[in-house]
Amino acid sequence: MQRQSAEGKPDLQVILGELSAREPLFHHRELGTSREDLLKMTADDFWEIGASNACDREFVIENLLEFYKKPEPEGWSCSEFSIRELAEDLYQLNYILQQPDRRTRRTTLWRKNADAWQIVFHQGTIIA
Repeated sequence: MQRQSAEGKPDLQVILGELSAREPLFHHRELGTSREDLLKMTADDFWEIGASNACDREFVIENLLEFYKKPEPEGWSCSEFSIRELAEDLYQLNYILQQPDRRTRRTTLWRKNADAWQIVFHQGTIIA
């Protein structure tokens, strides 16, 4: 059960902590790396906008299964997290991802389903 503020609304700081611990998206192998894990953590209509194209759920999962065969990249850090509630149990998480060769502004839409978080949408935009 989600913690509530004194006004009976979800505690955004608690939710921010839960969701920021899951970013960068798909780079926490302890959350699962199998097809089944990825299907559970993504909504049926999940999609993503990357630097060069838009991808549906199946495309992202197939690429992740290949990606997980290699060692996890090093030198990635996240900062400047912010969150807002878009609708009941739907949250927009924003942050900056610093990789060795680029910096991107990221947005992930997360939905709380039956005590599990599920990814609805993700976008990464390269910033100067």
